[in-house]
Amino acid sequence: MAQPPVLQMFAVIIIASVLLQTATSAHLNETIFAVTVSSQVIGGKRETLCAQIHGPTEPVSLTIALEMDSGRTDILEQAVEQDFYRCLKFQVPTVRVKTVATINVTIQGESASMSKKTKILIEPPAFIHILQTDKPIYKPGQTVQFRIVSMDANFIPVDRVYIVVALQDPNSNRIAQWLNKSIVSGILDLSHPMIPEAVQGSYVITASTNKGEQISHSFDIKEYVLPKYEVKVHLPSVITILDQEATLKICGKYTYGKPVIGSVKAVVCRNALRFYWHSKTQEIDICQTYKLMTDKSGCATQTLNLAEFSLNKSMYDDSFVVNAEMEEYGTGVILLGSGQTSFSSHIRTVTFEDVPAAYKPGILLEGKVKVIGPDDQAVANEAVYLIVSDSQNVTLTTDTQGMASFSLDTDLWKDTVTLKARSRKTEENDPYVANLRTPEYKSAYHQVAAFYSKSNSFLKLMQVSGKLACDKDATVRAQYIIQGEELKKDQEVLDFFYLVMSRGGIVQHGRLPVAVKAGTVNKGELSVSLHQVTNLAPFAQMVVYTVMPSGETVADSKDFPVWLCLNNKVSLKFSSLQERPAEKTTLSLKTHPGSMCSVRAIDQSVLLLQSEQELTVDYVYSQLPLQKLSGYNYEVEDFEPYPCFPVPMPEPEMEAELELEPEPVFAVDVEPASRSKRSVYFGAPNQKNDVYNIFKEIGIKIVTNSDVKKPYNCHERNYDLLYYDSVDILETAEDDGMFAGEAGMTKKTVRTYFPETWIWELVFVGDSGSVNVEKIVPDTITKWAAGAFCISSVGFGVSPNTGLIAFQPFFVSLTLPYSVIRGEVFTLKATVFNYLSKCIMVQITLADSDQYTFRNCDGCQYSVCLCGEQSRTFSWIVSPTALGQVNLKVSAEALKTDILCGNEVATVPDMGAIDTVVRTLLVEAEGTPQMVSHNALLCPAEGPVEKNVSLLMPEMFVAGSARASVSVLGDLMGRAMKNLDKLLAMPYGCGEQNMVLFAPNIFILNYLKSTAQLTKDIQDKATRFLESGYQRELNYKHDDGSYSAFGKSDESGNTWLTSFVMKSFAGARPYIFVHAKHIKDSRRWLSKLQRPDGCIRSVGKLFHNGMKGGVSDDVSLTAYITAALLELDTNTSNPIVQNCLNCLKEAVAGQLDNLYTTALLSYTFTLAGDQEMRSKLITYLHLKSKTQAGGTRHWARAGASGKGLDSLEVEMTSYVLLALLSGPAMPDFDLDYSSSIVRWLAQQQNPYGGFSSTQDTVVALQALAKYGAATYSAEGSTAVTVTSLGGLNKEFMVDQSNRLLYQEEKLSEVPGEYTIRAQGQSCVLAQISMHYNIPPPPDFSAFNISTNTMAKCNISRPQLILFVHVRYQGRREETNMVIINIKLLSGYILDKSSLKLLKIDRSVKRVDVDEGHVNIYLDGLRKDETKIHSVTLEEDVPVRNLKPAVVKVYDYYQTSDEAVTDYTSPCAESDGVNEL
Repeated sequence: MAQPPVLQMFAVIIIASVLLQTATSAHLNETIFAVTVSSQVIGGKRETLCAQIHGPTEPVSLTIALEMDSGRTDILEQAVEQDFYRCLKFQVPTVRVKTVATINVTIQGESASMSKKTKILIEPPAFIHILQTDKPIYKPGQTVQFRIVSMDANFIPVDRVYIVVALQDPNSNRIAQWLNKSIVSGILDLSHPMIPEAVQGSYVITASTNKGEQISHSFDIKEYVLPKYEVKVHLPSVITILDQEATLKICGKYTYGKPVIGSVKAVVCRNALRFYWHSKTQEIDICQTYKLMTDKSGCATQTLNLAEFSLNKSMYDDSFVVNAEMEEYGTGVILLGSGQTSFSSHIRTVTFEDVPAAYKPGILLEGKVKVIGPDDQAVANEAVYLIVSDSQNVTLTTDTQGMASFSLDTDLWKDTVTLKARSRKTEENDPYVANLRTPEYKSAYHQVAAFYSKSNSFLKLMQVSGKLACDKDATVRAQYIIQGEELKKDQEVLDFFYLVMSRGGIVQHGRLPVAVKAGTVNKGELSVSLHQVTNLAPFAQMVVYTVMPSGETVADSKDFPVWLCLNNKVSLKFSSLQERPAEKTTLSLKTHPGSMCSVRAIDQSVLLLQSEQELTVDYVYSQLPLQKLSGYNYEVEDFEPYPCFPVPMPEPEMEAELELEPEPVFAVDVEPASRSKRSVYFGAPNQKNDVYNIFKEIGIKIVTNSDVKKPYNCHERNYDLLYYDSVDILETAEDDGMFAGEAGMTKKTVRTYFPETWIWELVFVGDSGSVNVEKIVPDTITKWAAGAFCISSVGFGVSPNTGLIAFQPFFVSLTLPYSVIRGEVFTLKATVFNYLSKCIMVQITLADSDQYTFRNCDGCQYSVCLCGEQSRTFSWIVSPTALGQVNLKVSAEALKTDILCGNEVATVPDMGAIDTVVRTLLVEAEGTPQMVSHNALLCPAEGPVEKNVSLLMPEMFVAGSARASVSVLGDLMGRAMKNLDKLLAMPYGCGEQNMVLFAPNIFILNYLKSTAQLTKDIQDKATRFLESGYQRELNYKHDDGSYSAFGKSDESGNTWLTSFVMKSFAGARPYIFVHAKHIKDSRRWLSKLQRPDGCIRSVGKLFHNGMKGGVSDDVSLTAYITAALLELDTNTSNPIVQNCLNCLKEAVAGQLDNLYTTALLSYTFTLAGDQEMRSKLITYLHLKSKTQAGGTRHWARAGASGKGLDSLEVEMTSYVLLALLSGPAMPDFDLDYSSSIVRWLAQQQNPYGGFSSTQDTVVALQALAKYGAATYSAEGSTAVTVTSLGGLNKEFMVDQSNRLLYQEEKLSEVPGEYTIRAQGQSCVLAQISMHYNIPPPPDFSAFNISTNTMAKCNISRPQLILFVHVRYQGRREETNMVIINIKLLSGYILDKSSLKLLKIDRSVKRVDVDEGHVNIYLDGLRKDETKIHSVTLEEDVPVRNLKPAVVKVYDYYQTSDEAVTDYTSPCAESDGVNEL
């Protein structure tokens, strides 16, 4: 018999775990047993198992054992003479990885026995780790503070040793590490100050525990200015196809809760669907732009006319997207907001909720119908129509939750019953028209099969409304129907049993005796109490069952959702909702006595700038390794046989399911002694309508000889697929938990303290369970967002978020950039807000300082009337003269005055009549930043080594801009090492693919071997892969010794692939057996392709050209083959090699423009031992190399896209490194030089250790392996001392524990003479780098300006359109106001209508026309931004010999920043006619 397809698919060995009898006596089989246990248990934990025996016919002994590969453990041995029931805890063996175990149940009678077994899965315990930083984003120079908590799946803190906690910068340098930190009182508290020069980008904190767990969390470092307000876009929750208009509202709100006054530009779009294939009917996005002003409430409102958005067209996204920018009046600060809403044509959608898959005849079928509207929200108080098998109609009405409950009498139902529910009495949908959408009303359909019970006895758990409350006990009810003839004569009590599962484990169990009467139908209700409901969240999964004397089991199971609560209840409150800056406030913390709490409060502005994952109860629950079980994991499916009756039996119809593949069927004859003979076949039914599936539904295994499976008619083959119910496991997402804080101040009117994190404290809560923390409110006018988490012996707890608004009714706020350049000017803006009810007369002053000069802006007033809820912005033109942090001090005073404001007298507030703010501004040096770095790779194994470094400054540099640092790294290769074994791969596919996967394995092995890190496990794995790849590649060999992608079915072998195979086979010889003949054959075939000039010609084709990297012509191909031949055998006198080298020498003259070929040639000539040629090529390559910040060096390709990593750049850089390392050391190109290349390569690796494609990975790993062999030392430590002539003496220690740590220190002497000395055993990489600025060249302009013209000359009044292109290329992020001054050509006038276009442009503030000049005032230009403006000129008076007119652009406040160009008219006539 052919093997059925499904078996091949799953490759499952199915063991018929049918009842195994050994000479079974007639009546032992009448003894009914049942054992229940969770299908998934946790290693090392005590889990629950329940066992029962009913009606033993003779004294028996019951044995239950747990069997694993490592041995057998007895769980229970019990002599039983009467009905027996017991639940017990058993110790699960500890496992390191998930392991399948077997529960074996044996009943031993006097002369016979029966046994049965089932598989369960043992999972290693999973833990929850929460890592929280004080903020999600930091500025360079700030301190990163973070805390780590570890707990088990019951949220109880666990002891952990964090073997290494590391902080990694965006270049993958480990910049800080903490070793072997054990948790004290449950919270690990660490921090690291960032240097002011910290690189911007994403940083990662990683932690590894002594249990092998990995945690990681990222945060950003960025130069930012905190946003003062938030822009929110409000839209209806949904727009439907029936709507004609919708209201868009855009609101701005300061963090302290007051409205923003300003202007809004909103773009509303309905975007077309994007297809990856070309479609002729591609629609374009439909967008509308609106310009609005905010009202007093800070909101701008617009009614959208939806007819403009083609609602009935179908090729559009189901959403409307709004992008809004709000500009604050006075300061010009623009912040963005966005929003979106869904678009729907589904007017009503009806679904069935909580309706079982099977009904139990005689018990009401309960369920609910849910009606939702187009916004997915419940529709309340609406009729919904329920149709039962087209014969019974019921009209229901929905409640406030959109639910309508029903219960249907099932007494007369037969077979499968179809339920339908719809929102309209009759179904009428519009006819379908292609590409047009119409309103839709979706109905619901549900089929319920009859539940199988041989005797028609049933049990049904009733629904509970909503979720179970977590703070009190709950009761669950069940209805039953037990047929009297199934009971023993005179039986009066039938025991029901229940199990409660939570998070995958049995947590409660019990027995409920119920009074019954034999001979009649027993109907009734029983109830089960649930205790400690908090511990059951998120779901209490319950099964209730009974075993009747006839041998039939009756059961039901259900999931009951529980409200999420934690046992440790935490609350955090400020003493008031609002407080003045510098006042005292009290923070009250209540929690379980003896808790340790982490309390945080941060400025809400930080969260506006960068949101974070909030730490909430829901988030903590989402980290659970297992939420609930449902079905069995495929590894522990028992594939038990289903019984079938040889006689046809009435069979309910199958549910309508997907068409599935036929399933294997095995017939087995079993003879249970007393029950009727039946044959059995394998086949999981796809209905959940028997008792076996009731247990399976909640992941409980039941081992029993009672009737739990529905039998099938043997004469009808049922075709279903063996299917697995997956287990609902929420993966433990790596935590990104973080929460909120800022810090204190004094009762002066001067505000100087503006932290971003105010509170970040660990607080111990004593026996009272509460603690008050006194704090001084910082000076920022904002909302402080606060939260806390606590841990104690009862577990983890987290407080709901709370906040405190720091506010005073009269204050001044400064608008500052992140940094400015010394000597440049910028506009300092100060806004005064008056939220008093009365008007005040405000006078504002900027204090004098020796750190900056300033002047008042033209025509500005500095004292004005300000009435309630008003604000005014004042400006000064400031030029900083000092470097570093400069303090700006601005005071606003409410003056005593008799002058009327409007028509009321100006008042003076009782408190805070003067508000003074001192903010710091970072001033950077002018000029262009330069960086010089000196790498030194020091290997002191032979004795101490030292290197002298002179830091010399150029003649011209900017005073005060120089700074220097020294860094030490113990192992550059450690970074390249990470995850390399993940690249080991099993070769497969055609001749090409197979080799691409084969070759890296060799270099990884060489690399690990050269760095003494090759373990037996990795070697065995790699060797297995190599052997398989070697055998497979031989299938693609031609008889002549060559290789091609598809072997002999290709016309000929391929040159490149053949040399790649030859080189790789030779490389694999140290690890596996490779027949030397294969290498010889390839070599012979390649030699036949040599042309008279020595070059080797390319034959055959490659399908994947990217494979061969940059080898694209005969020269590079010849160089590649020559290198491959020389790697096999360094003998250069071989005639083939000699001829190849001749070809290459000829080519060198003309080939140096191709850097790839040059790099490859440098490696080939190094292998050939031609030092002269090698030296020439490497010196040439050195001149072409690119160095970057951080002392890295690489070779760039002219045509590289600049997007992402260019694989050819990796390849050619690796060839240069191979050339440097494969021959004798060259002066100026020692290991220090190589280390700068390795630095670059190590930074290009992806997280798995590879690069961007395949060939670059092969070459790079080959080069890195060589470097590793040259520099690696396995043990020992090295002391690195840095000394200077000025008396500096700094020492770094490098040993195995910190060899990956990037240690950095500042150097104060610039210029200076330094000596780096290393003493010890292992190599270290030291680097001294210096940064300074050089002044711009005298002809440098911060602006770039150009013009072009379009003209109509042959009309009576010639016209000319002048386009002016302006670009800012200076050092600042943004300029001040910019003026473009256009001088009109003689005889030309301006066409006034062309100014309209200019005025529409948002960036144009004003246009003045004045005596032959046009002045265009721009708000400012961002760095590297180009703007194009146009004006139209008209000839008024013809002028001959027209001279070009000048166009000039300059910074309004920094007039030295300017650029000039000119233009003329193509229509101008020259005076050539009148020349003499």
